[in-house]
Amino acid sequence: MMDLRTLQLFEHLATSLHFGKTAEALFVSPPTLSRAIKRLEEEVGAPLLVRDNRSVKLTAAGEQMQRFAQETLQQWQNTKLGIHQQAQQLAGELSLFCSVTASYSHLPAILDSFRHRHPQAEIRLTTGDPALSIEKVVQEQADMAIAVHSPDMPKHLYFQPLDTLPLVMICPVGYRVGRLEQIDWRTMPMVMPDSGPSKRIVHHWLAEKGIRPKIYASVSGHEAIVSMVALGCGIGIVPRPVVENSVVLDKVSVIALDHIESFRLGLCCLQQRVAEPLINALLEQA
Repeated sequence: MMDLRTLQLFEHLATSLHFGKTAEALFVSPPTLSRAIKRLEEEVGAPLLVRDNRSVKLTAAGEQMQRFAQETLQQWQNTKLGIHQQAQQLAGELSLFCSVTASYSHLPAILDSFRHRHPQAEIRLTTGDPALSIEKVVQEQADMAIAVHSPDMPKHLYFQPLDTLPLVMICPVGYRVGRLEQIDWRTMPMVMPDSGPSKRIVHHWLAEKGIRPKIYASVSGHEAIVSMVALGCGIGIVPRPVVENSVVLDKVSVIALDHIESFRLGLCCLQQRVAEPLINALLEQA
């Protein structure tokens, strides 16, 4: 009875036209190869090869059988690949934490690709203050998070960079301030971040400039800083994408800052979980 192995032997022989080469390439003895071809000829009811001491040629039936073997073996490979890919589809739920801004500035591109490749996997998204991102992962309240890298990041965390975000100063448009030199730090109120990497970076930049800000308020979240600045409460320093994606963009003016550390944005998870299928798949998409 014809089987895939017999078709493989015949398809190779029909191409090589040499019993010795086919036997060696497919790890069978020449007598075994000859018996397989003879059984195939008996089954189809016609000679497939013309053989003499010097050459091997395909008969008309052999040429027809060669096309059949090639098509059948290709279909078999395609079927195996499809079954394998289906079996490899990931399923389950992955919890992800990020800021509101990151949820529409960086996350969509990652998730679009991820969901296309793994339609059975579910992402449970939670948004909040980016200063909490690392804590959420460490406390295992989230499987992964979009976070900002910091020098004191725990060593048992894995961090995969996504983007570099410059920090800018924002002012209420009513202040009519367009340059850093126009700011009178003795009277100008400032809205400060109360936690996270931006607190360290902003305080360090102010100290290097020898500036003692007149603090109006310390708040959580960059979006909250932008909102308070838009309301005229003072000036602030935030990542540029937060301003560019804000609904109050037209109510603030932006001043570029030199010599201030940028945010290194990335995906993070516990080192010990990097190899987990869902986590590894999302890291690959990033």
